[in-house]
Amino acid sequence: MLDDYLVDPKLSLLDKTRIQAQILVPVLRALRCELGKEKADAIVKQALRSWSKQLFAAIGDRIEGGPRRKWAALQAAWAQISEPYVTAEIRRHDKEAFEVDITQCRFAEFFRALGEPELGALLICEADFDVAAAGSGEVSLARDQTIMKGAPSCTFRYTFAPR
Repeated sequence: MLDDYLVDPKLSLLDKTRIQAQILVPVLRALRCELGKEKADAIVKQALRSWSKQLFAAIGDRIEGGPRRKWAALQAAWAQISEPYVTAEIRRHDKEAFEVDITQCRFAEFFRALGEPELGALLICEADFDVAAAGSGEVSLARDQTIMKGAPSCTFRYTFAPR
């Protein structure tokens, strides 16, 4: 299901992310030198968010069923490829909500070591909202904090519209 995202399914999500960073970090830093940090970061943010939204929308469109089914399938696939690199604690899982705290994240460790947690947030963290968008209003995601941005955990709070 996520072959378009992974390009090579034999590559792990962490390896794919490292490859992306090898290209994006030098480009981002060069843009910052030419345009200033604020403008360069805004351009990169807009480009990466647009790419991710389009990609996950296209993947969601290929999943049969209603919005909640699309979200569930896409969320399960996303969790499967990210699971080896995070430590998660399920707080709640019922018909009204799904709440998970991520307490350790190798993606965050990688991008913080590079000194580019904002880029990591764009490549990894923000994709969670694009996965939730597959729920087309039947699933919403609130996340008040992330490890990538310096918090002790990532707080995923999915809520489901009544059926």
